Amino acid sequence: MRRLMSCVALALLVGATAAAEDAAKIYQDSCAACHDTGANRAPARDTLKQMQPERVLAALESGAMISMANRRTTGERRALAEYVTGKSFAQPLDTAPSARAMCPGAPGTLTSPLTGSVWNGWGVTTSNARYQPSPGFTAAEVPRLKLKWAFGFPGDIAANAQPVVAGGRVFVGSPSGIVYALDASAGCVEWYFQAAGGVRGAVTIASVTAPAGARFAAIFGDSAADVYAVDAANGKLLWKTKVDNYPLARVTGSPVFYNGRLYIGVASGEEIGAVPPAYECCRFRGSLVALNAGTGDQIWRTYTITEESKPTKKNKAGTQLWGPSGAPIWTSPAIDPQRNVIYVTTGDNYSDPPTANSDAFLALDRDTGRILWSRQMTAGDAYTSACRMPDKSNCPDANGPDVDFASAPILVTLANGRRALVAGQKSGVVHAVDPDREGAVLWSTRIGKGGTLGGVQWGSAADQTNVYVALSDIGRISLSYTASSEVDPKAGGGMFALRLATGERVWYTPAPECGDRPRCSPAQSAAVSAIPGAAFSGSVDGHFRAYAATDGKIIWDFDTVRTFETVNGVPGRGGSLDGPGAAIAGGMLFVNSGYGNNGGIPGNVLLVFSVDGK
Repeated sequence: MRRLMSCVALALLVGATAAAEDAAKIYQDSCAACHDTGANRAPARDTLKQMQPERVLAALESGAMISMANRRTTGERRALAEYVTGKSFAQPLDTAPSARAMCPGAPGTLTSPLTGSVWNGWGVTTSNARYQPSPGFTAAEVPRLKLKWAFGFPGDIAANAQPVVAGGRVFVGSPSGIVYALDASAGCVEWYFQAAGGVRGAVTIASVTAPAGARFAAIFGDSAADVYAVDAANGKLLWKTKVDNYPLARVTGSPVFYNGRLYIGVASGEEIGAVPPAYECCRFRGSLVALNAGTGDQIWRTYTITEESKPTKKNKAGTQLWGPSGAPIWTSPAIDPQRNVIYVTTGDNYSDPPTANSDAFLALDRDTGRILWSRQMTAGDAYTSACRMPDKSNCPDANGPDVDFASAPILVTLANGRRALVAGQKSGVVHAVDPDREGAVLWSTRIGKGGTLGGVQWGSAADQTNVYVALSDIGRISLSYTASSEVDPKAGGGMFALRLATGERVWYTPAPECGDRPRCSPAQSAAVSAIPGAAFSGSVDGHFRAYAATDGKIIWDFDTVRTFETVNGVPGRGGSLDGPGAAIAGGMLFVNSGYGNNGGIPGNVLLVFSVDGK
């Protein structure tokens, strides 16, 4: 899946000295093939120039690129970071909110945050339906939504964390690793907290009994595989737990709280970390971890691959390979109180041999973590990013097709009383399986061609009748007389409503055309959110749209690709919508805009809408 990574680190594998005067040649020899050609997952050169060198260096030293850069010196890493950004480390980035950005008297009091209209974690409930029954405005009022305020994330080129609304505040993370608690009405900062890595998943607000006493905690994970609980009232740390010590492990999904426990899926960046032929691919195993919500102590851990990786063979470079590996959990689990079960979806394998629990729905006993059943939807899917590179030394023999699940499972009850788990896959197929019959397939409906960046990316929404699904299927086109490519302005996108009971298509609305906008793709990769009578979907072209639930008609369209005056004074610009969807509560709609990878449009703003902007 799309990790926030860059091919810049490939340059660090060459033997040349990375002095400042050599950086241009190193970039041309070892980086341009990715960054100047629109290669998968690599930010374009103009996107890199919007970054700070500190951010690039962090990716090399403590982020996804650590496996590629761990044999280089600090001086070598810093030289290239300065070159690709065009900035010097003598110009430090100040991420602390200014005095004008803080709320008067902050942090203020926080009382009963889980009452009233809330959007907590990945959605409103632990079923993952992303459906807000009490939005505070009606579908008929959606065309009157206007911008109320905008908040800028300093130094970032992406805004891809799911906002959360509770207790009159909006809680949101950032690629910089700063988690903010903002006043939902005005956007001023109540408090902020610096995590060790970027925060992409949603914050979960929970009532916990910590060593210091009863608290409402804001709980989240980061790209360093740390999970934090901070006091939701003031942002003070309650506890911090590392859920996986593997160097490339990370938490990308939203923690789920239920009956005093937290459930967290663990993913990794090893799929792209395996690109260098000298890397011993691969040993990471995805897992689901249960923690005591009050203390952070681990209760149980279940690996998606039961056996540890073992040496298998050597690649053509003579490097020892390992397997099996992979099957990460990218998303939020769903809780089934009726059966005391927790459900997850899994990603692909990273090395041979492929396993039975990749690209699958899994059911686990909530008390013990024991796997109760597994329903694999695509067998034999082992893949790394080396499969798309000229040197395919670390591409598994299976060679994809890389169509894992990045969508959380949605637990629904059908009109006939039976239940279903529903999730879209990167294959372009939406599946429903029976949680009460060991995942027996109820229906599978193809909505797109699928692929590495295709199919259903980050999630769908469901009401009592339909599941609302956005299609990515982003495309790329080659440029004449060059090895470069760019996003295809005519490929991908579209919004679907499928009947929950049968998978039958209720309606389909094709994506509007891009026109002549640069770097424009109509692909709809972001997660969908819904209210009674309407569903919301963001597009890579930067448009945020609302669709009538009855017939799919577009009833509201806001173009986020523009500059914004932000309440915190940070220069703000919208871009592609990719990753999370809208959070809806208290008469307001919150959505992040900006995603500079995969040919997308960089941006750094949280946008808040209300009826008539009031």
